Amino acid sequence: MENEIENKVANSGLVTIDLEEFYGNAERVLLDVKPLLFQELILKEKDFRDFIKNENWSKYKDKYVAITCTNDAIVPTWAYMLLSLALEPFAKKTIYGNLEQLEVAVFDEALNKIDFSQYKDARIVIKGCSGKPVPTNAFVILTAALKPFAKSIMYGEPCSTVPLYKAPK
Repeated sequence: MENEIENKVANSGLVTIDLEEFYGNAERVLLDVKPLLFQELILKEKDFRDFIKNENWSKYKDKYVAITCTNDAIVPTWAYMLLSLALEPFAKKTIYGNLEQLEVAVFDEALNKIDFSQYKDARIVIKGCSGKPVPTNAFVILTAALKPFAKSIMYGEPCSTVPLYKAPK
């Protein structure tokens, strides 16, 4: 027993939060209005409403959808609203914006469900490396939400952390 290796990280009492766990498995999809426009510039209401009526919206079932127009065209707000109504029964989440903004919205929603009081007086490490795209905004929101409760907040891996915050004694 004298030669047994002690895992100091496991015995340190640190709580690791891995934002990758909040990523979810739903596919992210960009719905671009550009191909629906006449000459990729003008929205014709009748053609657009026909598209809404005839599109197979079930292909968006359980997906995160970002609605946008990648062309410099004037698209009336109501067009995006109609798209969101058509997607609502199928999509897991729909936003107006690009895929990066969608990722921010997905993480915001997941973080808003956390009861941060569970981290009262905890020494927290927010895991830095991730195999999935975690937006920087998620790290910022998480850090701010943890501050009122945590004894300390660090960033990185338990064996090599960057100290961020230590509660006053």
